[in-house]
Amino acid sequence: MIVDCHTHLHCPQRGLLVDEHAAASEKVDACFVMAGSGGNRAVANQELADYVRSRPTAYGFAVIHPEEDTVSQKALKAMTLDQGLCGLVLYCAEDGFHPTHSRAMRVYEAAQQLGLIVYFHNCPPYSPVAVLDYAQPWLIDEVARTFGRLKIIIGRMGAPFLEQTNSLLVKHENVYADLSIHPQRVWQVYNLVMTAYEAGVMDKLLFGSGFPFADPGACIETLLGFNKLLADTHLPQVPREKLRSVVERDALALLGLT
Repeated sequence: MIVDCHTHLHCPQRGLLVDEHAAASEKVDACFVMAGSGGNRAVANQELADYVRSRPTAYGFAVIHPEEDTVSQKALKAMTLDQGLCGLVLYCAEDGFHPTHSRAMRVYEAAQQLGLIVYFHNCPPYSPVAVLDYAQPWLIDEVARTFGRLKIIIGRMGAPFLEQTNSLLVKHENVYADLSIHPQRVWQVYNLVMTAYEAGVMDKLLFGSGFPFADPGACIETLLGFNKLLADTHLPQVPREKLRSVVERDALALLGLT
């Protein structure tokens, strides 16, 4: 089972990518699809719901801005489960709200009750208006402590705050991280994987491509060929079975999805 846990249906420069996303998702067994931020959230969520209904192996995450959207359990259910979506995606840094804002905490409470997954999207490179303070994974510690049954995914390993993410993965049973990699960024890939391996959290990583910014097939090849990236440097390597376990992890079963 290969699940791409980080994809997007929309590209700011190219708009909706329905056909391109469908083609890319054929390279994996299932995929998570995030509604985008920065535009009309209601429209983005509806486009996502329409797409997910046409793709039985796609699992959608509705975008929400806790300071601006209705955060009651009824509203969240109407936004997600009633539309065939399985979770929520939050862009704290880009949308400029603190992860533990009182209204955000109400979102997590409702999400836990509804059995939704919450995905915290870290999206470097950040825009000039993004609040980097709100991108720090350590801020999610309060969320995980308060809502112990809530399934949480930290996007892109919480980059650039990798060590903070590793700490949360060790500390909290229901906190996971999406290992989205860029095949062209060899040194970044090496550091992402090696820091996780040395922290002993490889079993908490979920494979992601970040489509359309990277192709899932190329990301899989890069991850499985990790030890060849810097073979001539004699730097430490990661056992291949650990790398395969990330690619082949059944994220659907892990997160309670059917």
